Amino acid sequence: MEKIRGKCLCEGVKYEISGKLSSIYNCHCSKCRRWHGAAFRSRASIEASQFTLLSGEELLSAFKSSGHVTKYFCKVCGSPLHSTYANKPNVLGIALGALEGVKTKPKANIFTASKASWYDINDELPQYESWPGNEAKVRETKK
Repeated sequence: MEKIRGKCLCEGVKYEISGKLSSIYNCHCSKCRRWHGAAFRSRASIEASQFTLLSGEELLSAFKSSGHVTKYFCKVCGSPLHSTYANKPNVLGIALGALEGVKTKPKANIFTASKASWYDINDELPQYESWPGNEAKVRETKK
């Protein structure tokens, strides 16, 4: 079974993911941008059962960013690590920046309606103003 390891910047929190990640998306929503301090957050989802915390449980801190999303991060270095969802208790959102060895590429740019005004999306990925499937694409993939 495939194993992917992740860790925070100070390396106090370490974890392992067993199995494959779901589709990877670059999320441009304002909350992800603020959480990561970047133009977008690359993220995937996994089943909670795929996640094993190897060290640093005492270093984890949480912030409830909305009525149903809680963000977890290292309280020493501030690295964003994962999210939980009240409406999907068996799913974790994983911040890809903390992972090592991911071979899959992002599938699309999402929540582009609230992208950073100073950032131009220049990749060839499809763009969606919200979640894929909830609306038509803003831009098709160039072939």
